Amino acid sequence: MKYVGIVLISHSSKIVEGLKDIIRQVIQEVPIEIAGGTDDDEVGTSLGKIMNAIHTANVGRGVLVFYDLGSAKMNAEMALEMGESSNVKIVEAPLIEGAYVAAVESNMGKDLEAVYKAVLQELS
Repeated sequence: MKYVGIVLISHSSKIVEGLKDIIRQVIQEVPIEIAGGTDDDEVGTSLGKIMNAIHTANVGRGVLVFYDLGSAKMNAEMALEMGESSNVKIVEAPLIEGAYVAAVESNMGKDLEAVYKAVLQELS
């Protein structure tokens, strides 16, 4: 079965690695890619890591992108402008709760729009 993929962006690689571990405790099949820290593993974000994560997570049903801070969102937006933007949505939701809800909804086989709406509804 194909699932909606999830990309987790943070200024810290430890944050997104830990969040992925939390989600993997209950959801194993949904593609989850992380883009944490700079290319030198410092605090910050990497446009290249973000673009690669979106590409890898996009296995046919689209991708939802979650981020921690505003500059991570800016880099996510640039990644969409420079690369794959069809079937990719940046989600305005808390990183941890949003990504967890998205993984659960995606695991049910829902399409991109249904997962996106479920995250927004659950967290409003």
